[in-house]
Amino acid sequence: MSLKTIPILLVFLFMIFSAYGQSKQPSKVIFDTDMGPDYDDVGAIALLHSFADQGEIEILATIASTKYEGVAAVLNVLNTYFERPEVPIGVPKAKAIEQKDWQHWTDTLIAKYPHRIQKNKDAPDAVALYRKVLADQKDGSVTIITVGFLTNISNLLQSAPDEYSPLTGLELVKQKVVKLVSMAGKFPEGSEFNVNQDAPSSQFAIANWPKPLIYSGFEIGEQIHTGIPLITNKKIKNSPVKDAFSIAIPMADEDKNGRMSWDQTAVYVAALGHEKYFYLEQGKMIVADDGSNTWDKAGEGQFRLVGKQNMVEIEKEINKLMMHQPKKK
Repeated sequence: MSLKTIPILLVFLFMIFSAYGQSKQPSKVIFDTDMGPDYDDVGAIALLHSFADQGEIEILATIASTKYEGVAAVLNVLNTYFERPEVPIGVPKAKAIEQKDWQHWTDTLIAKYPHRIQKNKDAPDAVALYRKVLADQKDGSVTIITVGFLTNISNLLQSAPDEYSPLTGLELVKQKVVKLVSMAGKFPEGSEFNVNQDAPSSQFAIANWPKPLIYSGFEIGEQIHTGIPLITNKKIKNSPVKDAFSIAIPMADEDKNGRMSWDQTAVYVAALGHEKYFYLEQGKMIVADDGSNTWDKAGEGQFRLVGKQNMVEIEKEINKLMMHQPKKK
């Protein structure tokens, strides 16, 4: 080896060492949920914190797309339980759906577990929080996960410049967001709760979203049943996640084998990618005035998850992730 080649070799070795020595940077995530009408959102937020403890994601905010009194408190309960009481929480202050759970698991969690936020008035407006958080992030760095109504997304896209950013909402999303992963729709066609409950917002958000959008449809989560391993695990005690599933599962015959788990798949794919269990089919969701939807395969920029196999293995993985215990700081 000549002396001239030694510096080149050293630079090459340094580049290799640097590439392998650098730790993976977690994805920055905003989690938007209708926490309350259903309880698979609780399983989804358990996955969210599990992935955060693994270093896969950084939770920037947890934002409600419903505004029943108590939603801010129950989100604060769950973030506090997972040792992240500081995670910002937003609640819609404008017109929004106010449905809450009929099984009353939210009331139980709020009464039993510590939380700093007591009332929705103690939390900022959902869109204002979106704008503040997005404005503070690097360009093209934020993944948004929606597992509820698209009310906030529609309002964000239509928002005007404010003290947080001189950009409109649409401009802010274009600049800061890398993708949206959404539990929404039923494919190839149908009517799904998250879309049809606020059809005008769904229509606007889906038609005007400017970045890649991945849907985990009703037909995906319908095949995945979770919660039974959690509620039968005697080692897990004083867990709001376990309590929510323990209260709700016995109250619906359709949940006797576990709750159908739509929201968890959206969090899973946002954190770890789709490749292990799913293909992506490109197209675009079309939302009718009544909130029903169809899938246009000729569309571009949107994708729906299609299972590579039956959902047995991802069901096992999600059940395990839902039993994640808080990582003490």
